[in-house]
Amino acid sequence: MIGRPIRPLVALLLVPALVACSVVGDVRRDPPARTSAPPGSVAPAPAPSSQPPAEVRPVRLPVPARYDPPYLEFVDADHGWALFATCDGGPPGRNCPALLFGTVDGGRSWRSLRHPRPVADGQQLYAARGLLVLWAEPHGWYTSTDGGARFSRTAGAPAAWTAAQGRFQVDEGTGKVAEWDGRRLRPLAAQPSVPGLNTVDGSDGLLVVAAGAAGGKPYAAVSFDRGRRWLSTPVPAPDGEVGLVRALVEPDGTAWLVGERPDRTGWPGLWRLRGGWEPVGVDGHPAELGSVAPIGGGLLAVTGSRGAGVVGDGYADLPWPVGPEHYLRVLADTTLAATGPGGEVLLGVGYQTDRRWIQVIVAGE
Repeated sequence: MIGRPIRPLVALLLVPALVACSVVGDVRRDPPARTSAPPGSVAPAPAPSSQPPAEVRPVRLPVPARYDPPYLEFVDADHGWALFATCDGGPPGRNCPALLFGTVDGGRSWRSLRHPRPVADGQQLYAARGLLVLWAEPHGWYTSTDGGARFSRTAGAPAAWTAAQGRFQVDEGTGKVAEWDGRRLRPLAAQPSVPGLNTVDGSDGLLVVAAGAAGGKPYAAVSFDRGRRWLSTPVPAPDGEVGLVRALVEPDGTAWLVGERPDRTGWPGLWRLRGGWEPVGVDGHPAELGSVAPIGGGLLAVTGSRGAGVVGDGYADLPWPVGPEHYLRVLADTTLAATGPGGEVLLGVGYQTDRRWIQVIVAGE
């Protein structure tokens, strides 16, 4: 889930978040308001003209006109889900039962699936590769591992979804860093000394980073042996306060800290681990930030008030067909998903900043 905070539903939002970033607290969400990469340094440049998507895949599904646009969730470039769960801006109910669809060909075609509890006070959808989870309030959680053919019900959040959040997580119940052992979250014997701890993230190797904020200041600790020992690492003070600090560790071991501003919209503090935490200078960046996604090679893709951009040792705008209204995240196969309002997703297939963008549009009758 995986970014933005995860919030409760009715016409659903995005799974906060960034791939491999741990989730803290209830996973329910609020409804929404409806080139190859540059080498080490990215120089500021004038905002380029946004290029149109290379391909558009519009689909109309057999859904009555009274339904609002669906919530779309892709787990890779091919597999995704569409959930219609609100009508005329109102909550689901007997006159507006939830309708569920799935695609295995990148949104070119969709198949209707039986929703296990279509009438509920609230509907939400979460997905990871090989996993579909539905929350039907107040009836419980419904989990499928076979593409929606069969669902099993649990009263609490399913273990499979907890496992999908990553090996290392902050346990909501204890506030401690915990490791998923295959059945449950197990608090680590050694705990990082991080005031305001809120996220932990790890690479496929030994590196694990814990981060938090207190009194407007960022804090972090690093482990180089999968959480057995922790080293408190000073984080240079940013310009202005931070209200939340997130740790991002890429598969290649590149580690970032993203210090969100208290208003959650201002340009954040950014640090990269290079022996210690080094501030990332980004002259020429937009005033506001929407979302952040690590794309490899020491680069972060971002959305801001000017559209898409990339952060390396500097900032540059990108000509992607992604606007301030889109929310970026990295999918299981490294595809970028830019989710916008109104039943639309942009899929960026490729490597680092060299992406072929496909627009998927799903609507009812």
